[in-house]
Amino acid sequence: MSQSPIPPSSKLANSKVKRLKRVRSLSYILDNAIPIPGTSHRVGVDPILGLLPGAGDFLGTAFSAYIVMEAAMLGLPRQTLIRMVINILLDELAGSVPLLGDWFDFAFKANTKNMALLEAHMASPQPSKRADWWFIILLLGVLILFVVAITAISIFMLRLLLQAISG
Repeated sequence: MSQSPIPPSSKLANSKVKRLKRVRSLSYILDNAIPIPGTSHRVGVDPILGLLPGAGDFLGTAFSAYIVMEAAMLGLPRQTLIRMVINILLDELAGSVPLLGDWFDFAFKANTKNMALLEAHMASPQPSKRADWWFIILLLGVLILFVVAITAISIFMLRLLLQAISG
Protein backbone atom coordinates (compact mmCIF):
# COMPACT_ATOMS: atom_id res chain seq x y z
CA MET A 1 0.00 0.00 0.00
CA SER A 2 1.55 3.27 -1.05
CA GLN A 3 1.10 6.58 0.68
CA SER A 4 -0.64 9.29 -1.24
CA PRO A 5 1.54 12.37 -1.81
CA ILE A 6 0.86 15.50 0.19
CA PRO A 7 -1.34 17.85 -1.84
CA PRO A 8 0.54 20.88 -3.23
CA SER A 9 -1.56 23.30 -1.14
CA SER A 10 -0.55 21.44 2.05
CA LYS A 11 3.12 21.58 1.05
CA LEU A 12 2.80 25.31 0.41
CA ALA A 13 1.06 25.91 3.74
CA ASN A 14 3.69 23.81 5.54
CA SER A 15 6.46 25.82 3.84
CA LYS A 16 4.87 29.10 4.96
CA VAL A 17 4.50 27.84 8.53
CA LYS A 18 8.17 26.81 8.64
CA ARG A 19 9.25 30.16 7.17
CA LEU A 20 7.08 32.07 9.66
CA LYS A 21 8.50 30.09 12.61
CA ARG A 22 12.06 30.74 11.44
CA VAL A 23 11.46 34.47 11.07
CA ARG A 24 9.62 34.65 14.41
CA SER A 25 12.59 32.95 16.13
CA LEU A 26 15.08 35.35 14.55
CA SER A 27 12.98 38.34 15.56
CA TYR A 28 12.78 37.03 19.14
CA ILE A 29 16.56 36.55 19.31
CA LEU A 30 17.20 40.03 17.90
CA ASP A 31 14.73 41.88 20.16
CA ASN A 32 13.61 39.86 23.20
CA ALA A 33 15.84 36.86 23.97
CA ILE A 34 17.54 38.17 27.13
CA PRO A 35 15.54 39.00 30.26
CA ILE A 36 16.74 41.95 32.32
CA PRO A 37 17.01 40.66 35.90
CA GLY A 38 14.56 42.23 38.34
CA THR A 39 12.34 43.67 35.61
CA SER A 40 9.74 42.45 33.16
CA HIS A 41 11.76 43.90 30.27
CA ARG A 42 13.70 41.89 27.74
CA VAL A 43 16.36 42.80 25.20
CA GLY A 44 17.84 40.96 22.29
CA VAL A 45 21.18 40.77 20.59
CA ASP A 46 20.37 43.65 18.19
CA PRO A 47 21.08 46.44 20.70
CA ILE A 48 24.12 44.53 21.93
CA LEU A 49 25.41 44.26 18.35
CA GLY A 50 24.79 48.00 18.04
CA LEU A 51 27.42 48.61 20.72
CA LEU A 52 30.11 47.45 18.27
CA PRO A 53 31.09 50.57 16.29
CA GLY A 54 30.27 50.25 12.60
CA ALA A 55 29.98 46.51 12.09
CA GLY A 56 27.41 45.89 14.83
CA ASP A 57 24.71 48.08 13.31
CA PHE A 58 25.43 46.63 9.89
CA LEU A 59 25.01 43.05 11.17
CA GLY A 60 21.78 43.88 13.00
CA THR A 61 20.38 45.51 9.89
CA ALA A 62 21.40 42.55 7.74
CA PHE A 63 19.39 40.21 10.01
CA SER A 64 16.45 42.63 9.90
CA ALA A 65 16.67 42.78 6.09
CA TYR A 66 16.46 38.98 6.03
CA ILE A 67 13.13 39.23 7.87
CA VAL A 68 11.88 41.69 5.22
CA MET A 69 13.01 39.36 2.44
CA GLU A 70 11.18 36.42 4.02
CA ALA A 71 8.10 38.62 4.46
CA ALA A 72 8.21 39.43 0.76
CA MET A 73 8.41 35.70 -0.03
CA LEU A 74 5.32 35.21 2.13
CA GLY A 75 3.44 37.65 -0.10
CA LEU A 76 3.29 40.89 1.89
CA PRO A 77 2.16 43.88 -0.15
CA ARG A 78 4.59 46.64 -1.11
CA GLN A 79 3.19 49.15 1.40
CA THR A 80 3.77 46.76 4.28
CA LEU A 81 7.30 45.96 3.09
CA ILE A 82 8.02 49.69 2.90
CA ARG A 83 6.73 50.13 6.48
CA MET A 84 9.01 47.32 7.59
CA VAL A 85 12.04 48.95 5.97
CA ILE A 86 11.10 52.32 7.49
CA ASN A 87 11.06 50.66 10.93
CA ILE A 88 14.57 49.32 10.28
CA LEU A 89 15.80 52.68 8.95
CA LEU A 90 14.42 54.51 11.98
CA ASP A 91 16.06 51.97 14.28
CA GLU A 92 19.35 52.33 12.42
CA LEU A 93 19.28 56.13 12.27
CA ALA A 94 18.37 56.62 15.93
CA GLY A 95 20.68 53.78 16.97
CA SER A 96 23.66 55.54 15.39
CA VAL A 97 23.51 58.39 17.93
CA PRO A 98 26.05 57.59 20.67
CA LEU A 99 24.51 56.55 24.02
CA LEU A 100 21.03 57.88 23.25
CA GLY A 101 20.82 55.54 20.26
CA ASP A 102 21.65 52.54 22.42
CA TRP A 103 18.72 53.34 24.71
CA PHE A 104 16.50 53.74 21.65
CA ASP A 105 17.64 50.31 20.42
CA PHE A 106 16.55 48.75 23.69
CA ALA A 107 13.08 50.32 23.47
CA PHE A 108 12.08 50.52 19.79
CA LYS A 109 12.40 46.84 18.72
CA ALA A 110 11.95 47.20 14.96
CA ASN A 111 11.96 43.44 14.39
CA THR A 112 9.09 42.92 16.84
CA LYS A 113 7.12 45.65 15.06
CA ASN A 114 7.88 44.02 11.71
CA MET A 115 6.76 40.62 12.99
CA ALA A 116 3.46 42.18 14.08
CA LEU A 117 3.00 43.52 10.53
CA LEU A 118 3.87 40.12 9.06
CA GLU A 119 1.57 38.18 11.37
CA ALA A 120 -1.30 40.62 10.79
CA HIS A 121 -0.97 40.01 7.07
CA MET A 122 -0.77 36.24 7.51
CA ALA A 123 -3.94 36.29 9.64
CA SER A 124 -5.89 38.31 7.07
CA PRO A 125 -7.92 36.50 4.42
CA GLN A 126 -6.25 38.47 1.61
CA PRO A 127 -4.57 36.27 -0.98
CA SER A 128 -0.79 36.43 -1.01
CA LYS A 129 0.89 37.81 -4.09
CA ARG A 130 3.99 36.53 -5.76
CA ALA A 131 7.11 38.41 -4.68
CA ASP A 132 8.14 41.27 -6.99
CA TRP A 133 11.90 40.64 -6.99
CA TRP A 134 12.90 43.91 -8.63
CA PHE A 135 11.01 45.86 -5.99
CA ILE A 136 12.55 43.77 -3.19
CA ILE A 137 16.06 44.23 -4.59
CA LEU A 138 15.51 47.98 -4.87
CA LEU A 139 14.05 48.21 -1.37
CA LEU A 140 16.81 46.19 0.27
CA GLY A 141 19.43 47.99 -1.84
CA VAL A 142 18.25 51.34 -0.49
CA LEU A 143 18.35 49.90 3.03
CA ILE A 144 21.91 48.62 2.59
CA LEU A 145 23.10 51.91 1.07
CA PHE A 146 21.57 53.81 3.98
CA VAL A 147 23.24 51.52 6.51
CA VAL A 148 26.61 51.78 4.76
CA ALA A 149 26.32 55.59 4.75
CA ILE A 150 25.38 55.72 8.45
CA THR A 151 28.20 53.28 9.28
CA ALA A 152 30.73 55.34 7.31
CA ILE A 153 29.60 58.55 9.03
CA SER A 154 29.81 56.85 12.45
CA ILE A 155 33.32 55.56 11.77
CA PHE A 156 34.39 58.98 10.46
CA MET A 157 33.05 60.69 13.59
CA LEU A 158 34.74 58.11 15.82
CA ARG A 159 38.07 58.73 14.07
CA LEU A 160 37.67 62.47 14.51
CA LEU A 161 36.91 61.97 18.19
CA LEU A 162 39.94 59.72 18.66
CA GLN A 163 42.18 62.21 16.86
CA ALA A 164 40.86 65.04 19.04
CA ILE A 165 41.52 63.05 22.19
CA SER A 166 44.97 61.83 21.19
CA GLY A 167 46.07 65.22 19.86
